[in-house]
Amino acid sequence: MKTNQIYKLVERLGELLKVDARQTGAEHGLLPVQLEVLHYLSSCNKYSDTPMAVTEYLGQTKGTVSQTIKTLEKKELVIKIADDHDKRISHIDVTPSGHKLLSQSIPTAMFARTCSNLSQPQQQEINAALQQLLVTFIKSNKMKSFGICQTCKYNHKNEDGSFYCNLVNAPLTDSEILLICREHENQSCD
Repeated sequence: MKTNQIYKLVERLGELLKVDARQTGAEHGLLPVQLEVLHYLSSCNKYSDTPMAVTEYLGQTKGTVSQTIKTLEKKELVIKIADDHDKRISHIDVTPSGHKLLSQSIPTAMFARTCSNLSQPQQQEINAALQQLLVTFIKSNKMKSFGICQTCKYNHKNEDGSFYCNLVNAPLTDSEILLICREHENQSCD
């Protein structure tokens, strides 16, 4: 079995990415968790941009996420918006300043440099292997997948080419199907 080798490789890559994120975040006055929250919020849909969804996605405590969001608000990188239907729920939107910071930070320069030293076939092979590892990890441990709408069993492509979510009974735009959703279920799931 290669379990120990795979674990050691993933762990080492994770540690190197954390060091890189720490350095990149520090350049902008952010802690790694703040950069992670900002990145997640820039990639999720309107059903997944709540403090609870951030907590679930990152596996952080409610307190950490709450303080992180407050810090990002003070830095004017995100804004809180009350839900139209339930005022107890807040949605978090990334501001233009937040998007600009992310475009300069993610992927980090170190990671981009690393990937540029790989051929396209190597990048595709690594991407496919990591995707398979992630999907298997999530399924094996009965975790939420937080995948993109495009790969979800609830996503339906209409005859006219438009998209519709059968879970929330709402139309989806072409850009929305590329966002992370906390309700995502792989198409192969029953």
